[in-house]
Amino acid sequence: MKVMKNDPDMLKEYDFSKGIRGKYAKRYTEGTNLVLIDPDVAEFFPDHESINEALRSLINIIKKKTKKICRTDRWTLTGVSLVLNTCRSSAIRHP
Repeated sequence: MKVMKNDPDMLKEYDFSKGIRGKYAKRYTEGTNLVLIDPDVAEFFPDHESINEALRSLINIIKKKTKKICRTDRWTLTGVSLVLNTCRSSAIRHP
């Protein structure tokens, strides 16, 4: 294992001799999603559950304020009819 010398963050008391390299690598690649929140925001959310609850509430508000816009376009080219259905979501913005 590579030994780092003169690293100010590593104390002599740290012992990694029984460490397992890559122990959490698989769990990390399976979708760990860490987000750093600013200290002023963190004051209002004591744990991850409160953050998730607030974000789910925000998602519900966004879903209610979003409408689906669908359009059908029809073309006829040399006797062949083409129909294209397109849908997109559009956020309703209130002034």
